[in-house]
Amino acid sequence: MTAAAVKNRVCLWFNGTAEEAARFYAKTFPESTVGKVTRAPADFPSGKAGDVLTVEFSVLGIPCLGLNGGPGISHSMAFSFQVMTEDQAETDRYWNAIVNNGGEESQCGWCKDQWGLSWQITPQILMQAVTHPDPAIAQRAFNAMMPMRKIDVATIQAAIDGGK
Repeated sequence: MTAAAVKNRVCLWFNGTAEEAARFYAKTFPESTVGKVTRAPADFPSGKAGDVLTVEFSVLGIPCLGLNGGPGISHSMAFSFQVMTEDQAETDRYWNAIVNNGGEESQCGWCKDQWGLSWQITPQILMQAVTHPDPAIAQRAFNAMMPMRKIDVATIQAAIDGGK
């Protein structure tokens, strides 16, 4: 889909590192690409003519625009990418890529990348468990998840199974 055909996309504010972030996301996640890089035609408050101004990219098929808007605007947990994973290996791969490249861990499968964007690396089994129609299973899974940073699939499965 060309940029002109995109009706809605996520615009993410960066302080001069939009292209670096977009290339990291494209390298890390499938169905992620880096498109057009636009350079500033003139000096602007946080940069000069020729600096990267915007980067069109996608993350897991979600169209995004990275805007090098300058300092003073920070990302918050109010916006996050939730990445559903199939198993522990995929969970580990994405979590480690984010955390081990200047990011930081948080609780319950949340982490931040080096640019301050929040990510939820969420195994599908966790979502199935905490929304299970049996409230006892949902509660055990929820209680198992609460002290975790990166989600441990085996522990969630044990909670589903009743600790057996």
